[in-house]
Amino acid sequence: MTAAAAAVRLAERHAAAFAAPWDAAAFEALLGQAGVFVIEEPDGFILLRAVADEAEILTLAVCPSARRQGLGARLVSEGARAAAARGAVRLFLEVADDNAAALALYARAGFAEAGRRPGYYARPGGDRQDALILALNLPAALP
Repeated sequence: MTAAAAAVRLAERHAAAFAAPWDAAAFEALLGQAGVFVIEEPDGFILLRAVADEAEILTLAVCPSARRQGLGARLVSEGARAAAARGAVRLFLEVADDNAAALALYARAGFAEAGRRPGYYARPGGDRQDALILALNLPAALP
């Protein structure tokens, strides 16, 4: 499968999961970067970047019909293992501080707050929302 076809597929799944989705061009650009990889399942995916000894979850998308069934947790766990296999010892992500479902998912996975980005996310109507930077130490988190 070509990178362009993968980007279209990821953009479609992202659009099903988010009100402000990334387009295929954004996914194609990301997939072309060094260290970027994706783990896919039929109803969701996780996109990560691993560079040196750090990794970052760029996005995690689960179709609404598949939520609350463990898919997000499974993708985060698989992503953490894959990042560790690529040499990462710490995994980061950014999440809106008002996203209770995502915060609960990441807390269950062992992530802890490492920082805050005030006004990071733009909201409809011009409002801004803070992002929390969460981190997971991989050796301690992986079996």
